[in-house]
Amino acid sequence: MNPTPGSRLVGSDRVLAVLKELAGYADGVGLDDLSRAVSSPKPTVHRALASLRRAGLADQDARGHYVLGDEFLRMAFAHHESRPDHLRIQPVLDELAERFGETAHFAILDGDAIVYRAKVDPPTGAVRLTSTVGGRNPAHSTAVGKLLLSFELHTIDDVRDWIGEAALERRTDRTLCSAEDLHGEFETIRRTGCAVDDQENETGVNCLAVPVFMTSTTVPSGGVSVSALAYRTPLSVLVDAVDDLRAIAAGTAAREMTR
Repeated sequence: MNPTPGSRLVGSDRVLAVLKELAGYADGVGLDDLSRAVSSPKPTVHRALASLRRAGLADQDARGHYVLGDEFLRMAFAHHESRPDHLRIQPVLDELAERFGETAHFAILDGDAIVYRAKVDPPTGAVRLTSTVGGRNPAHSTAVGKLLLSFELHTIDDVRDWIGEAALERRTDRTLCSAEDLHGEFETIRRTGCAVDDQENETGVNCLAVPVFMTSTTVPSGGVSVSALAYRTPLSVLVDAVDDLRAIAAGTAAREMTR
C-alpha cells in the first residue's frame, strides 16, 4: 500500500500501509527504513507501530527492528486453514504433485494479478519453487492468469480496455505484452481448455493450468496448475499429460459439486 505520488496517508490508511510493509521484512525492519518505505515521518510511523503492537499485530525484536506480531500470524494461518477453497482443493494438489513430481498450485484472479491460495511441493526433489501461499504474480505472464482472463476478456477491445494505458510488465523475453498477442492466446486457451506459461513469468520455469469449477459449471472458482523446472520437466511433457491434469481436477470438482 505504498502511497501514490502526491498523496498523503492519513489515519487508518497509514496504519494499514505500515502493516502491509512489515510483511515484506521477515527478518524485521528498522524505523528509518520503514518510514522511507511508506513515505511518512518517523514519529507518525512510530505511532502507527504503537497501535499495531497494542493489538498484537506487530512486535519489536531484540535489535529494535519491527516484525509482524504473533497475533497477526495466528489470525492469518487460522483463516487460511479454514478457507473452503483451500480445504477442497488440497486433494487435487496432493495428487498433482505426486503424479508429476513438480509443484502444484491453486490460484484465483484478483484484478491484474493472480493470488496463490494453496501450494503443494513435490514429495521428492531438492530444487523447489519459491512461490508462496498469498503471493501474487502478474496475470498476463502466468498460465493460471491467462486461463482465468480468457473467461472474462472475449474480444480484442476487452483486452485493450483491461491493459489500459500502462504497459504490461515484461517478466522475461517471452512474456506476451501486446493486446494482439494476448487476444490470440486467449482464443487458443478457450479452444483447448488449458493454458501454458512457456517461461513467460520466470526464466527456467514453465507451467500448465486448467480451470476448476467447484460451485458453477461455467464460471471457474480458480485454476490449478503444475509448475515445473524446464530442465527437469519440459513444457512438452506437461502438455502431453494435460488429460491427466484435467481428470484429477475434474474428479475432485465433481465430488464437491455433489456435496
